Amino acid sequence: MNDIYDLIIIGGGPAGLSAGIYASRAMLDTLIIEKKKIGGQAETTSEIVNYPGFRNTTGPKLTEEMRQHAVDFDVEFSEDDILEVDFDSDIKTIKGNNKTYQAHSIIIATGAQARRIGFKGEDDFVGRGIAYCATCDGEFFKDMDIFVIGGGFAAAEEAVFLTRYGKSVTIIIREPDFTCAQMVADGVKANEKIKVVYNTEVKEVSGDGMLQKAVFINNETGETFEHEANVEDGMFGMFVFAGTKPSTDIFKDKIELDSHGYIPVDANMQTNIPGVYAAGDLLPKELRQIVTAVADGAIAGTHAQKYVTQQKAKLGLPEVSTRKKSVKKEDAPTNSDAPTFKGNWFPAEMQQQIGGILEKLNKISKLVQFNDNSEKSNELKGFLQEFAKISDKVEYEEVSSTSNDDRLNDASIDKYPSFALYVDNKYTGIKFSGIPSGHELNSLILALYNTAGPGQELDESIVERIKNLPATKIQVAVSLSCTLCPDVVAATQRIAAINPNISTEMLDLSLFPDLKKEHKIMSVPAMIVNDQDIVFGSKSMDEIINLLNK
Repeated sequence: MNDIYDLIIIGGGPAGLSAGIYASRAMLDTLIIEKKKIGGQAETTSEIVNYPGFRNTTGPKLTEEMRQHAVDFDVEFSEDDILEVDFDSDIKTIKGNNKTYQAHSIIIATGAQARRIGFKGEDDFVGRGIAYCATCDGEFFKDMDIFVIGGGFAAAEEAVFLTRYGKSVTIIIREPDFTCAQMVADGVKANEKIKVVYNTEVKEVSGDGMLQKAVFINNETGETFEHEANVEDGMFGMFVFAGTKPSTDIFKDKIELDSHGYIPVDANMQTNIPGVYAAGDLLPKELRQIVTAVADGAIAGTHAQKYVTQQKAKLGLPEVSTRKKSVKKEDAPTNSDAPTFKGNWFPAEMQQQIGGILEKLNKISKLVQFNDNSEKSNELKGFLQEFAKISDKVEYEEVSSTSNDDRLNDASIDKYPSFALYVDNKYTGIKFSGIPSGHELNSLILALYNTAGPGQELDESIVERIKNLPATKIQVAVSLSCTLCPDVVAATQRIAAINPNISTEMLDLSLFPDLKKEHKIMSVPAMIVNDQDIVFGSKSMDEIINLLNK
């Protein structure tokens, strides 16, 4: 049987992180389970100017500070996809893809996801003109016409962000005015680069493989008008911000939900089940912002602590879990003695963090670069050489693109810049076409950990499913600004590390415009399976396994 936590928080967005900080600081043994990227929807927010104390920051920066804050108080983290929950007894049980967890109390902070409107053609052009994340996909529409659908805060904020890319930005609002704060709306209206059209909705979209035509309708007069792509552009972009749908399907019939799927709670954030709390965007409330999510999490974490204390007293258990480290920040071990060097890519603090992970490798990994002496290849060379200096468990080797080295064929090298990962001088099936900096640095570190180290824990049933997958070539098209992409890259790499018949390649799409054009990719992450099928959007490992098993 697994150890019993004091508190398990399902969801690693601002609400979950805030709850973790408050609960763990109050000495609860706390685990946060997140199936994708720590930070939630905030990870895709390009600019934050209304969070107190942070005058101007980004979603990724703010949530990384929150995560580090939680780590300071010994919050544990697990990456897993929750399949089933049981809240019927005092000890709550959560079944994940990787393992089963138990806890005295639960906080549900799974947030909400972008809602699709449902106009004709919307599903057909997702990833090929229609998008839901300006941070991830905005750059693909540089110097093109861009439409933003919605009149709320997200639509207003992202419309301003998209002006740095589009030659024109038009907001389509079905109401007679914006529904966000007046100051935000006034800022958009005053922006000379943005046109606003009121009382209007999208009727349908169409095109030859890419979004090329849209029909709009005035919901007051019934009049319609059309927009067709410029001949030179060949397409245009449409970003949909039509509110959110709570991610609560798994809790149906387990706790009370309202008619829209939101979770009703009392003033203490408790659901109708004692010991089970909820926080963040999945609550029925007027304002869904990072600041309100953090407040919800703080309340939920505080009252979870009170509940757990009462439960332990009733059961005769010690108030503080024997699992709780209770390490003061100043007493926590550091890697300050680890050697560092001055480089362009990895500051000393980052070297220490990466070095701590690489020390867990039990085999020597080799980063084999295939160099065509182009500017980007030489840039990659500097990146890899610096990375290899961080640990003696990682080596770098350069292979000329004009050589007769068999590894050019082993790794099927046909793009530059590129490198492949070798362990025990054997190709792992994992390669990178591009420089895995930014968010994709996590993909490289996890690839090493999963091929030359202990690897991320997986349930044996998942491992067996992966081993039985057919031979498959996977390419994951990414943008280095995309916060959702590394999860897909890492999941496919984990699969390749287990099944030698599967290869996977990270593709920085900005470096390969011909590939982007050939496959008509205008949104990331995008998986190209066997050079044919394209799958857009963030996918869990379970979803990827199901796709490959078809």
